[in-house]
Amino acid sequence: MEATEHTMTSWDGAELFYRSWIPAKATDKSLLLFHRGHEHSGRWQETVDSLGFDDVAIFAWDARGHGRSHGERGAANNFSDVIKDVDAFARHISEHHGIAFENMIVLAHSLAAVSVTAWVHDYAPPIRAMILATAAFQVKLYVPFAILALRLKQKVSKGGYVQSYVKAKMLTHDRDQAARYDSDPLISRQIAINVLLDLHDTANRLVADAGAIYTPTLMLGAGRDWVVSLKVQQKLFDQLSSPIKEFEIFPAAYHAIFHEQDRHLIVDRVRKFILERFAQPAATPSLLKADETGHTWGEYERLRRNGKAKFAVARVGLKIAGRLSRGIDLGWRSGFDSGLSLDYVYKNEPRGSFGVGRLIDKSYLDSIGWRGIRQRKANLESALKTVIGRVHGEGRPVRILDIAAGVGRYVIETMHSARKIPITARLRDYKQENVDATRALANEFEVDNITVESGDAFDRESIAAITPRATVGIVSGLYELFSSNELVLNSLRGLAGAIEPGGYLIYTNQPWHPQVEFIAHVLRNREGKPWIMRRRTTAEMDELVRVAGFEKITMEVDQWGMFTVSIGRRSECCHPERK
Repeated sequence: MEATEHTMTSWDGAELFYRSWIPAKATDKSLLLFHRGHEHSGRWQETVDSLGFDDVAIFAWDARGHGRSHGERGAANNFSDVIKDVDAFARHISEHHGIAFENMIVLAHSLAAVSVTAWVHDYAPPIRAMILATAAFQVKLYVPFAILALRLKQKVSKGGYVQSYVKAKMLTHDRDQAARYDSDPLISRQIAINVLLDLHDTANRLVADAGAIYTPTLMLGAGRDWVVSLKVQQKLFDQLSSPIKEFEIFPAAYHAIFHEQDRHLIVDRVRKFILERFAQPAATPSLLKADETGHTWGEYERLRRNGKAKFAVARVGLKIAGRLSRGIDLGWRSGFDSGLSLDYVYKNEPRGSFGVGRLIDKSYLDSIGWRGIRQRKANLESALKTVIGRVHGEGRPVRILDIAAGVGRYVIETMHSARKIPITARLRDYKQENVDATRALANEFEVDNITVESGDAFDRESIAAITPRATVGIVSGLYELFSSNELVLNSLRGLAGAIEPGGYLIYTNQPWHPQVEFIAHVLRNREGKPWIMRRRTTAEMDELVRVAGFEKITMEVDQWGMFTVSIGRRSECCHPERK
């Protein structure tokens, strides 16, 4: 098949170039190709020819900062921008070429294997399968303390690039292919330091949480890889929860396996896997019982049983710090997950006794968990503004319902900034201190048309009985605090009854947190008990939302992969509240 050339606009307006190989006969199946670092989509042509598909549409992009796509060579604001590009590319192919995610298979090579795996982990797209070739879950940097040195350089210079040490002869035994690599004007050997460091951190996160991935997976390794660690690839593979997973290692191959001497063996293996996956129905299991068995349940049970002694010194230290730090003291008194604590984190104004107290408070507020919470608030406000604009543009009244509003800051601030649009809101919370704080904040911002009341976010009947029905529902930071899926599904079904057909639901989730063990054994929740959380994978949360009667339409996640903010739309055709 001959390639045709296209461009698409990514999530931030960046123009990305891609090639497509479309069979003469119409098809609903597709293969998406993601090139290794430094390269571009044109280098897939021989692989496409060798695969020989006549009923699979194939698409390959030039990543941001590569080939003929937008951006400085090898650069991005951060690695999460590239992950968002992957999502935008897949959505573009689905929307513009009429191919459902369920009929997509993705093949990613080297560095791209990390961004694609992160997309699968963080966004949980319902794709048919993924293929990861010589995945860069650990790059061999060879120089002692290279990552530490790069972090120091990044902190001092706030930028900069490194040049790849990899020679073409270290990538392939094929001299002709090596010469082509060296002479290709679209190949750039530089990579931004921040991207390389983000790649390292993202890869570590994925290896640690590979059990959250259920997508059928084929991994291909090279036995003589000078560029990335085969051992770490094996570690990730062993922990995958995918019901179908295969790992084949080609002992004599160098890193660039699609340009190696015996590349027909690699192509044959890829072709076999693709044919098998398209011949079988989707194999992703239901996660409705993930609160009773599986990856995050196992972690939750371990946190409940083990680790208290390990963090004894940290608990004592934080108790002492609470005498000086306003934020830590508030956390001990009201719970670190309370609405009052979160509102303090949102305001992000360090307070404490003497200079040392303010320094401790600043360090507390700058912890990665609280930075993620503030980014979640920003993403939540952005989603709320988007949904308000959609509802108003559809000619429907904007009626907001938040069933666990806490202090309600994000709703009140958004209403304050959108005064030109008529908006009413009903904000509920089960704690009277939050209800009182919400009323005070509404008065402070002089926002009218807000009803503030006590309410149980898990009482399906009381939620479903709310009238008039909302056109915008919100549940933020709530379900992350409860392990039971039955509780969450009950609440979601109440929301389905309280939201008009065609209305929107904004919901949050916590698929990952690097401090979950520290939090469980050091901090206390709003009930004065250990703050032990069971993480929900994005796939699990989305399935609960879908079963309740909503269709997920978009999602945002912070650059650390911790907190997601999604928008779902209430089904027009059924009444989940009656189920």
